[in-house]
Amino acid sequence: MKQTKILWVDDEIEILKPHILFLEQKGYTVMASNNGMDAIELIENERFDIVFLDENMPGLSGIETLERIKKSRPQLPVVMITKSEEESIMEDAIGSNIADYLIKPVKPNQILLSLKKNLETKKLVSEKTISAYQQEFRNISMELSDAVDYKDWEAIYKKLVQWELNLDSSNDEGMLEILMQQKEEANAMFGKYVSRNYSDWQNADNKDIPLFSNELLKKKVFPALKADKPLFLFVIDNLRYDQWKSIEPLLESYFYSDKEELYCSILPTATQYARNALFAGMMPLEIQKKLPEFWVDETEAQGKNNFEEALLEKQLARWSKSVSFSYHKVLNMDFAKRLLDKFSDLLNKQLNVIVYNFVDMLSHARTDIEIIRELAEDESAYRSITRSWFEHSPLFDMLKYLSNKGVDVMITTDHGSIRVKNPVQIVGDKATSVNLRYKTGKNLAYNPKEVFEIRNPHEIHLPKQQISSSFIFARQADFLAYKNNYNYYAAHYKNTFQHGGISLEEMLIPFVYLKAR
Repeated sequence: MKQTKILWVDDEIEILKPHILFLEQKGYTVMASNNGMDAIELIENERFDIVFLDENMPGLSGIETLERIKKSRPQLPVVMITKSEEESIMEDAIGSNIADYLIKPVKPNQILLSLKKNLETKKLVSEKTISAYQQEFRNISMELSDAVDYKDWEAIYKKLVQWELNLDSSNDEGMLEILMQQKEEANAMFGKYVSRNYSDWQNADNKDIPLFSNELLKKKVFPALKADKPLFLFVIDNLRYDQWKSIEPLLESYFYSDKEELYCSILPTATQYARNALFAGMMPLEIQKKLPEFWVDETEAQGKNNFEEALLEKQLARWSKSVSFSYHKVLNMDFAKRLLDKFSDLLNKQLNVIVYNFVDMLSHARTDIEIIRELAEDESAYRSITRSWFEHSPLFDMLKYLSNKGVDVMITTDHGSIRVKNPVQIVGDKATSVNLRYKTGKNLAYNPKEVFEIRNPHEIHLPKQQISSSFIFARQADFLAYKNNYNYYAAHYKNTFQHGGISLEEMLIPFVYLKAR
């Protein structure tokens, strides 16, 4: 392991010999300079990990030396050391992006602490995180064994996501692999849990079942409506909980979280079903029966989410919500910018719903475009590219605008997605649906042990395409591949992000209520 190399710049460097000796005994390499010009020359010709810089030197001052260092080596950490506590000097130094600030006389332990803080913090935090997860691994395993209801699974998934985010920066591939294996185990057990209970949930009327897509607006959004204050609901298509947690820190300066919870997407966890159910406040079968003009079957070619505004209007009327509202669907940046330009007009509405479609498009692009697949090669990269998009998007500008106006915001989604790995062979006719995580049709052949099957779709409030149509759903990281062209499907879709089936990532999705700061 290479030694840390320090440059110490002070016109009274002889007095500091004991400090330098102390650092060398600790294993550091220290070079000394008694003036700013020599220090700059050294920095231009040699590699240093950190600089200790005296603020009050004859000739080129510490502040002037600092400015020149930052021009040639902007990432090199510099610790300013001074006798003065004048605020103006501190502000000049801090404004020049110093790593630390120490007041003379400094003690050896102060120097050591500054070194560890600036050079070893990431390593120490990483080691602490890894150690903490090692201790937590057993607790999570016990919680998996003891999970009996939806709240247990919500808590487990939140914990797994938090550890995944914590370990992202650890660079410990072995520990991250262990976490991924534990997450796979959790998904296997969650798949069995959903398979056992889903039909009962859809035909039960009690408080112990999850909050599903069709009741989200009634139970979470409508109660927050006020006559004298606008409310904005953003539905970001295909936003997983971990993606939400990765963008949440960007909003902390503008909003505080009044409520964050996970609600449950209906099956199939696909836009046609989950988002229509969300806006209609009905399950798909009820939409087909009661509002047939707004339901489009799987086999029809036209867009299947073209009636969301009308479904929302019907739901508001059904619950006697006489409120002014707007609905907008953002499919590209140009429309988003035009919408932002007229945001002031929306403040006159009591409810403003904005469907934002970037994450879903990213998921599909990653499947079909090689360069996007390389940029978002795994969950960590997928989160990173989502955060980068959000940070530079009109959506972020919309939220900052609303914070400035003191407007409350809700953020949610219709379903998540999972990175699929394991092809499961099926046989279907030409009328079978094309989604890789669920299939519906009348002549499906498959191994029933490998899927969750619903022979009578009406049992879970889904429409039938034919009298004998059934549904099957993939679980864990499986995806459904046709027997014909099986090798192509298995190779092309492996490690792509898909939705429609049963997994923690697809079903347990964020609903967040943010209040403006």
